[in-house]
Amino acid sequence: MPESSPPTFRPATEDDLAAIERIYHHYVIHSHATFDVEAQSRRGWFEQFDGGKYRCIVAVFDDAVRGYACSQHFRAKAAYETTVELSIYLEHDVTLRGLGKALYRELFTALEGEDLHRAYAGIALPNEPSIALHKQFGFSLLGQYSEVGRKFGKYWDVAWYEKAL
Repeated sequence: MPESSPPTFRPATEDDLAAIERIYHHYVIHSHATFDVEAQSRRGWFEQFDGGKYRCIVAVFDDAVRGYACSQHFRAKAAYETTVELSIYLEHDVTLRGLGKALYRELFTALEGEDLHRAYAGIALPNEPSIALHKQFGFSLLGQYSEVGRKFGKYWDVAWYEKAL
């Protein structure tokens, strides 16, 4: 993590949406980490966070949101209500410094006591840092979708990881 100030973590608010979009849109434009292909508003996506099992936690340092981690709806069907899909995005210049680990720790702490049974994470490959992070938190590989997404004129595989909660 940066030397300038220690990070703080808190639930995301609507005031954080511009920073969340800025972070996410970097990956939309420059990376295969998300299969969105154009930057657009995240307002509708943000409305799912209820402070219960669906949460968005931000990491703040130097008076700016520098990353976020979320537990979000896995699927719309009622039988999936005890299952979440997780995602984490950091500003591209603060990756590989321990911020992701600290942010996920905060998210999992916030989810303790919620009626959750499983968490899933889909990781577009290759992405060794994300795989390592998820393994540190007890996720195990379930399987891989081959060439499931096309971005930048190339097909990408997605590995699916699972964690019992």
